[in-house]
Amino acid sequence: MRYQSSSLHDYRSGWGNTSPYKSRGSGLRWALLGIFSGLALGLFLLTSFDANALKNKELSLSTPKPAATFVAQPEVSRPAKTLIQLPEEPQHLPSQEAVIEVPGTWHTLTIKQGDSLARIFKQQGIPPRQLHDILAAGGVAKKLTRIYPGQMLRMRTTAEDGLLELLYEIDALNQVHISRTETGYEPQLQVRIPDKQTTHAAARIDNSLFLAAQNAKLPETITMELAGIFGWDIDFALDIRKGDQFAVIYEELFLDGERIGTGNILAAEFTNQDKLYRAVRYTDLKGRTDYYTPDGRSMRKTFLRTPVAFSRISSRFSTGRKHPVLNRIRAHKGVDYAASRGTPIKATGTGKIVLRGRKGGYGKTVVIQHGSRYSTLYAHMNSYARGLRTGSRVQQGQIIGYVGSTGLATGPHLHYEFRLNGVHRNPLTVKLPDAAPLPKRYREDFKLATENLIAQLELAKAQTIALQDN
Repeated sequence: MRYQSSSLHDYRSGWGNTSPYKSRGSGLRWALLGIFSGLALGLFLLTSFDANALKNKELSLSTPKPAATFVAQPEVSRPAKTLIQLPEEPQHLPSQEAVIEVPGTWHTLTIKQGDSLARIFKQQGIPPRQLHDILAAGGVAKKLTRIYPGQMLRMRTTAEDGLLELLYEIDALNQVHISRTETGYEPQLQVRIPDKQTTHAAARIDNSLFLAAQNAKLPETITMELAGIFGWDIDFALDIRKGDQFAVIYEELFLDGERIGTGNILAAEFTNQDKLYRAVRYTDLKGRTDYYTPDGRSMRKTFLRTPVAFSRISSRFSTGRKHPVLNRIRAHKGVDYAASRGTPIKATGTGKIVLRGRKGGYGKTVVIQHGSRYSTLYAHMNSYARGLRTGSRVQQGQIIGYVGSTGLATGPHLHYEFRLNGVHRNPLTVKLPDAAPLPKRYREDFKLATENLIAQLELAKAQTIALQDN
C-alpha cells in the first residue's frame, strides 16, 4: 500500500506541485523518458528498415528473370552443337550399305534368231509361272512379247526364288525394267534423255533429191522428213528439177558421247523451180508442235499433194486418153502413180471411208469423204490396211492400203482421183485449201523463237553455194 501510495503521490505531485525543487526533479525524469523513447523509436525504425530491405531483396529474386534467359543461352546452344555433330555418325552408312550383297546372279543374254521369252526362261531355270505373272502385269511388260534378234536381256536370278530382276533393252534410249516385289512383279519403262546438238546441211540437186542428200551426208530419215514437210506444196515425184536447192537445220542425238541418231528438223528451205519455200518448227505455249512459214502460216494443207511417196507418174489427168486395156478413147479423170507392188498408200486428207471394196474396173478401191465438199479415190490396190472398213475415220498421212494391179490394170500402180463438189479435178494442179494459221496470240513468241533459225538457214545455204562454186 505504501508503494502504491508513494507512486500515486509522485504522479500527483508531478502535475500539481509548483515547488521549484520538485519541478527540477520532475524535469530530469521527463528528460530521461524522452531519451529512452527516442532510443526505442530509433531501434524500431532501424528494425523496420532492415525488414523492408530484406523484403525488397526477396522480391527481386522472385520476379521474372530475363537476365537468366540470356545466361542460359550457352546451355540452349549445346543441343545445336550436338546437331552439328550428328551427321558425323551417318558418314559410315554408305560403306555399311556398300558391303550389303544383293542376292542373286546377273546373266546377260543376246537374243538370237528363233528365241522366245519362254525358251530363254527355261534355259535359265526360271519357273514358267513367273513368266506368266510378268506378262499378266500388263503395261510395258507386254513389250517382252516382241523381242528381236540382237537385243539384250539382263536377268538377276537365284536357284531358290527364280527371277528377281530383269532389264530388256528396247533401244539405246528405252529399256523395260521388271523388279520383284512382295506382291508380284512391277514393270517400268526407263527412258534415257540424249544430248542434242544442232547441225546443218545444204545441197544443189543435179539428178534427184536422194542423190543430192547422200552427197551432202544427210541421213535418210532427215531426207524423208524434209520431203514430208514440203510435200503439201511440192510433188517430189513430178516437180523436182535440176538446179533446185535445199538447206536444213536438224538435231543429232548423242548418248555417252556417241552419236545414236537424229532428232527433229528445226528449220528448212527448198527452192523448187525458182520458187522458195521455208519452214520452221515451233511449239506453242500449250505444247503443240508444227511447221510454219516465217510469217506464221501452217505448212500443212488440208490435203497432201501425192498419196504415194517418191513414185513415178505413169499417166496424167486427161479427157482424151486411150485406155491401155480397153483400147479406146476414154477420159482419165485421175493420176496414175507407178510404184512397186506393196508400196504404202496414204490418205491425202482426214476423213471418213465411205467405200472399201471392189468397184468394177477400179479393182480394190477406197473412197474417202473429206467434209461436205471434197472426196478422194484410191484404186487398183493389192490389199487394204488392217483394221479399216467402210465407216472408219482416217487421218491425213495414215496408210490405207498398198499398191497393186487389181481391176483393169496392166501393172502395179495407184490410180488417184480428187473431186470437188462431185466434179473431178486434176490432183496435180488443183489449189489445195490451207490449214489454219498460227493464232495471233502466239505471233510475238513465234517471231522470237524462229528469227535465229532463219538466219542460220541463210548462213548454211551461203556456205554451201560458196563451196560448190569453188
